Amino acid sequence: MTPSTATVTPLRQRMLDDMRMRNLAPKTQSAYIRAVRSLTRYLRRPPDTATPEDLRLFQLHMVDAGTSPVSLNATLTGLKFFFDVTLESGDVMARVRPVRTPRRLPVVLSQEEVSRLIAAAPNIKYQTALSVAYGAGLRVGEIVRLRVADIDSQRMTLRVDQGKGRKDRYAILPPLLLQRLRAWWKAAHAEGAIRAEGWLFPGRDPVQSMSTRQLNRVVHEAAAAAGIGKRVAMHTLRHSFATHLLEQKVDIRVIQVLLGHAKLETTSMYAQVATEVLREVISPIETLPPG
Repeated sequence: MTPSTATVTPLRQRMLDDMRMRNLAPKTQSAYIRAVRSLTRYLRRPPDTATPEDLRLFQLHMVDAGTSPVSLNATLTGLKFFFDVTLESGDVMARVRPVRTPRRLPVVLSQEEVSRLIAAAPNIKYQTALSVAYGAGLRVGEIVRLRVADIDSQRMTLRVDQGKGRKDRYAILPPLLLQRLRAWWKAAHAEGAIRAEGWLFPGRDPVQSMSTRQLNRVVHEAAAAAGIGKRVAMHTLRHSFATHLLEQKVDIRVIQVLLGHAKLETTSMYAQVATEVLREVISPIETLPPG
C-alpha cells in the first residue's frame, strides 16, 4: 500500500506511518485502512471525531447489515489500532467487544480421496503443488513462495521462509514427495519454465511465482473432476495432513511444530476429526458388569 502523499490526509499518513513503524504486513495495513474508511462513510465526518456511542452504533449497524462475525471482528481490530495507537484515545474503544465466531470443524479427505484429487489436477505442475500441500502440510501462500533452493534433499526438509506470523520454519520432505518434486523439476527445466535460483512453482512468467488464486481455482476443478462431493479448498489438504498424522499416532506436539501453530489449542481441533483415533476409544458402557 503506497498511496501518494499528495492524496493522503495528515491523519491517514500518521496511521500509515504507525503501521509501517510496526512492520505490519501489507494486507494488514490495507485491512486497517479499510476499517477506518468504513467508519468514516458511516459517520459522514472525520473518524477522529467518533465517540464511544458512535462506535457502539457503528457495530450495531454492521450487525444489522449482515456483516459476518469474521469481517466484523477484523473491522474492530483495525479501528482499535487507529484509536489506540494513532489517536492515543484507547477509551473510545473501551466499550466495544468482538463478537463470538462459530467454531467449525475442518473438512478432511480420506487418503483415497487425496490420491484421486491430486491425480485429477490438470498437469504435473499442479499435481506436484497439491502433493506439497498434503505431503508437507503447507499453506497455499507458503507453497507459492517456495524457491528451488528451499529443497534440502540431504536433511529431507523444506524451508518455509516467512510463513504465517512472519516466522521461518522447516517442513518435512517425505521421499515420495521428493521424487515428485524431482520429476516436476526435470519436466519444467527441459521446457525452460523454471530457474535453478527461482520459484519452485513459477507463473507464466518465470520471474513471478504462481498465484494463490490460481492454485485455489485448480483444486476446486480437480475436486469436481475427481467426483469429490465435499467442500474442498487448498487448506483441506493441510487439514487432511494433520488429521492423518494424528491417526498414525504422531504426537500432537510434533504436529503443532510441523504446521507452524503458535498454540497447541489450534492443533488440538484435529483430535475431533481423527476418526481412526475415535474408533479406538472404548466407551465405558462396554466395561459395565452384566446386569
